[in-house]
Amino acid sequence: MTGRRKPQEAEERRCKAAAILVAGGSGTRMGGPKQFLPLAGKTVVEWSLKAFLDTPEVASIVLVLGPEDLLEHGPRLASERVRVVESGQTRMGSVRNGFAALPDQAEVVAVHDGARPLVTPEIIYKTLFEACHNGAAVAAVPVKDTLKEADPKDCWVEKTPPRERFWQAQTPQCYRRSILAEALSRFAAEKDATDESQLVERAGHRVKVVLAGYENLKITTPEDLIMAEALLEAREKMKHETRVGFGYDIHRLVEGRELWLAGTKLKHPKGLLGHSDGDAVLHAACDAVLGALGEGEIGIAFPPEDPSFKGIESRRIVASVLKKLVARGAEVVNLDVTIVSQEPKLRPHYGELKKSLAETFGLEASRVNVKAKSNEGLDAIGRGEALACHAVATLSLKV
Repeated sequence: MTGRRKPQEAEERRCKAAAILVAGGSGTRMGGPKQFLPLAGKTVVEWSLKAFLDTPEVASIVLVLGPEDLLEHGPRLASERVRVVESGQTRMGSVRNGFAALPDQAEVVAVHDGARPLVTPEIIYKTLFEACHNGAAVAAVPVKDTLKEADPKDCWVEKTPPRERFWQAQTPQCYRRSILAEALSRFAAEKDATDESQLVERAGHRVKVVLAGYENLKITTPEDLIMAEALLEAREKMKHETRVGFGYDIHRLVEGRELWLAGTKLKHPKGLLGHSDGDAVLHAACDAVLGALGEGEIGIAFPPEDPSFKGIESRRIVASVLKKLVARGAEVVNLDVTIVSQEPKLRPHYGELKKSLAETFGLEASRVNVKAKSNEGLDAIGRGEALACHAVATLSLKV
């Protein structure tokens, strides 16, 4: 097990993610496979699958189905990102089959119940984020009801534990690949574990709880299906507010500094002078997002007078802003930046800058635009002494 990472290292770590959707159950309490029951225009498992497909951090998904469902539904659910494999005799057997089908490049793995159709990309992202940085993480919610410990034979209450320390585990449950591989290997004969985190804990690894939501329920009884239908209908009707934020940043161009723009390093004899790496594009973009959220500006969270942030990579600042974005239930619809610079000439780098900016903010390239203007030789920018950036962020925010 790896040691505790420093906060800066944790922020900078980025993992390639994959997911295993376990949907091989027989659904005895529902009179048939619950994962293929109709729900708000789709089947249960299709809602679960959609949430992972809507999570850009998840590069590939292994969908684990029972033999009959594999034949009937496998061909239509398989895609470039989705591989369909046959389930095992138990849940753990299905997880092992799914794990064996993961692509080699996957570094962190999410395991999710196909019968949890209300999971959201936000929950998936948060749990993957913690697993990437800390090794293992489980989506969960605090227990709401009072707990009683009783003898299972006579049902007499023996004690009432404090519920504040108890959480109800959900899925996804996410792990660094090596940690999950170790747990599955060490306990290869284990058939009765109800989730993978039990095996990971027994293998000596700590598991972090990630706050999810009570609506992330598992379809087990007919009543659950009714509740899920109502929640999905309500979710679809939720209004989203569109907000626009503006950001601006300027830095001096000086000899002896690396030139970082949009999260990528460009070859140039001068770089941007600043308390951080001076990435004016990421700074302006972050301020635009914070402006749309009404959350101030990056100087509040990362004050330039604080020596602990000296030389900080601007990707860390972006990670902090994205946490605020997820916490508010918002997403970036579009990000448009204009770099004002006499030097270097940036048009040859448009594609590289756009790709890097999109990846840094976890966006599709179609939602990002990068352009540059010269200053026609005027003032400090025109003399090649500085570089500035304007940014506009359009957000969709739940209300």
